[in-house]
Amino acid sequence: MTTAARLLIVDDEPALRHLLHCLLTEEGFACQLADSAPRALQLLRQQDFDLVLCDIRMPGGDGLSFLRQALADDGDRGIVLMSAYGDRQTALDCIRQGAYDYIAKPFANDDLLLVLRKALERRRLRQENRQLRRNLREQQSRADNSAIVHAAGPMSAVLQQVQTLAQVASPVLIRGETGTGKELIARALHQQGPRAERPFIALNCSAIAANLIESELFGHAKGAFTGADRARPGLFSAAHGGTLFLDEIAELPLTMQPKLLRVLQEAEVRPVGETRPRTIDVRIVAATACDLKQAVAQGRFREDLFYRLAVVELQLPALRQRPDDIAPLSRHILKRCAAASGRPTPELSPAALEVLRRYPWPGNVRELHNLLERVLIFHRDGPISPADLPAELHSRPDNGAGPAAGPGLSLKQAIASLEQHHIRAALQQTGGNRTQAARLLDISLRALHYKIREYQL
Repeated sequence: MTTAARLLIVDDEPALRHLLHCLLTEEGFACQLADSAPRALQLLRQQDFDLVLCDIRMPGGDGLSFLRQALADDGDRGIVLMSAYGDRQTALDCIRQGAYDYIAKPFANDDLLLVLRKALERRRLRQENRQLRRNLREQQSRADNSAIVHAAGPMSAVLQQVQTLAQVASPVLIRGETGTGKELIARALHQQGPRAERPFIALNCSAIAANLIESELFGHAKGAFTGADRARPGLFSAAHGGTLFLDEIAELPLTMQPKLLRVLQEAEVRPVGETRPRTIDVRIVAATACDLKQAVAQGRFREDLFYRLAVVELQLPALRQRPDDIAPLSRHILKRCAAASGRPTPELSPAALEVLRRYPWPGNVRELHNLLERVLIFHRDGPISPADLPAELHSRPDNGAGPAAGPGLSLKQAIASLEQHHIRAALQQTGGNRTQAARLLDISLRALHYKIREYQL
């Protein structure tokens, strides 16, 4: 071996320790000795070793207990166990609990060397595999950032924050209007961090019935309720080691909020119908289009849960706040939509691009995507011109404050036009959720239904 592998030998028999030290030093290992499990754990915390060769039966702590403690401190340690009292079941138990390998005493020198060299080779391959995964993760992170199409401006500052926050496990609350790309940012936080190889699970809190969301998040035991014909682990367990993205967190029922708070504080969940909690390791990223502080003030959201979720807040800019991004976004969307339908990508004329830049985009990037996809369906040849764009884009003023004034001074028509504009914007901002839209408009849900019928929206 060109570089001496560092080996820690743990055995309570002085003669065997000496024999192993002589044999393995001659074979090129850099050996260090420990006469007990506590001493070995102390050395492992002080130094780095490539391998550990440890006896199972020792006074002051057996080898399996040592194995569990050593792997709890560092799950990547290469540990080979040996025993004069073992059998096939002992070997299986050792491997199942994380040992690299097992060898029974007495052993031939050649057999021991073969086991150690195989363990070293396996460790080397695992290290190379981790490096390849890191390289792949970095490439994926660059691809994710390129998917968040932007020019220099507000989104650049957001992505710089994402790079920093991806490396920590603190909860993040992403705020932004509907269609600004909150889930895309959540995925970037996951992909650029150390949890990238573990699951990313997304849940829209407004899409699950209130009586089912506890089971959805925490799981349930078989027979816990009518229809529970088998046990289910739940999304927290499914996301163990990774990230759980809770979209529309403001819609989480009040009855569920203290249970989520306890999970965040205790790092454990208790499935419905079970008595014992399960430890989980999950990073929480939440998102909302609402003002959670206002929801707290109105009694619709727990203040303690808000502060637990909003350890760090990321505010995503609306598309109208990033007009320089409209050109690259439009080209990117047209390219993807054209490729999906097997067509060449059309160009946007400067005049058409200017119309897109002047429109306020209440539905943000999602609205831009839907509009360009619709334009592409009917477009035939040549660049996309203003005439190819929907009529409503031409009737909006630059600042998006309301509809353009028509001929005449009819106050009734102006009020009706303003109401339609605000209702459309609220519905687009809330993804069509009428309850949320009514809150944004500060009117009752019944009044909103009446207006929708009146204006045939």
